Amino acid sequence: MASSGKYVAYVSTYTMGDKHGIRIYDVDMENGRFMEKDKVEITNSSYVTISKNKKYLYSITDFGVEAYSILQDGSLELINFASINGMRGCYLSTDYRDEYLFVSGYHDGKLTVMKLNGDGSIGAIADEIYHKGLGSVAERNFRPHVNCARMTHDNKYLLVADQGMDHVNVYRLDHATGKLRLADVLRGDIESAPRHIKMSKDGRYIYIVHELACNITVYRYEEKDGNPYFDRIQTIPTTERKSLGYSASALTFSDDYQYLLASTAGENTVAVYKADEKTGLLERILCLPISGEYPKDAAFFPDNKHIVSLNHTSNTMTFFKSDMKKGTLVMYTKEIPVDLPNCITFYKLRG
Repeated sequence: MASSGKYVAYVSTYTMGDKHGIRIYDVDMENGRFMEKDKVEITNSSYVTISKNKKYLYSITDFGVEAYSILQDGSLELINFASINGMRGCYLSTDYRDEYLFVSGYHDGKLTVMKLNGDGSIGAIADEIYHKGLGSVAERNFRPHVNCARMTHDNKYLLVADQGMDHVNVYRLDHATGKLRLADVLRGDIESAPRHIKMSKDGRYIYIVHELACNITVYRYEEKDGNPYFDRIQTIPTTERKSLGYSASALTFSDDYQYLLASTAGENTVAVYKADEKTGLLERILCLPISGEYPKDAAFFPDNKHIVSLNHTSNTMTFFKSDMKKGTLVMYTKEIPVDLPNCITFYKLRG
């Protein structure tokens, strides 16, 4: 387990009456608690991600993205802001060489590719793609909603989840220019609404959580003769019982990739699965309440002994002791108030 050393946790939030959209917490690994360390002035941080070289943090903000240097104690120092030429994004990630930053646009159905510089700063827009089409759920998914974009581990293809169109577009990335070209489409079930994408440690398996279908689909991925191939091998629910008003939200691997965690709003539960390293298949261990409303994100502590849930509607973070061998999750300490939390990422301090 990746539990030795000191960690901080970055929590992104919307800013309604408070200018501090990122909060930084010292992580008490032994007791599974957070202590607030610092907060950063930024508007409506929908999502944050850390560069693959672990030196920089990128955050969505109104009208664009911001880059930060991660200091030795985990504090953040602003590098620059860059416009995405569109509405505020909902998700961002980098490629595996930290050459490009991908920004997903839920509101305008746009995917933006930003050039990254060697000093971690965000450069010019390299490509912009507007998804087009008509979805199946008129009251919500009547148009494209780009909700997530992640590179395959071989750094060749960008998987882009379109929640409104019920499919995942697969783009080939030109590393010299940052331009994208459509290579494949993973068509989901009607009214499934793909939300987030994760990959196994070795990159051979793709996991897609569907917000409206409240399930996870597993694909086997490989490249043959210069083309990507995806084989759907499993579909497994995130909830004990599907009901109107339930929606799957978070999808997070533990640091050691042994466990995959998914949360479901409405039912307000978290489900934990054992991920088979060889086959990629998931086996559900537990599905239990998180003592809050709308668990927008949830994650294992790096030692797998505790879980934190970010409850967007009830404005709290709740903490649980987890025992995967026994399949138990027990709330054990006071919740921490935090307004409109969106996502969390743990970071191991250097030195």
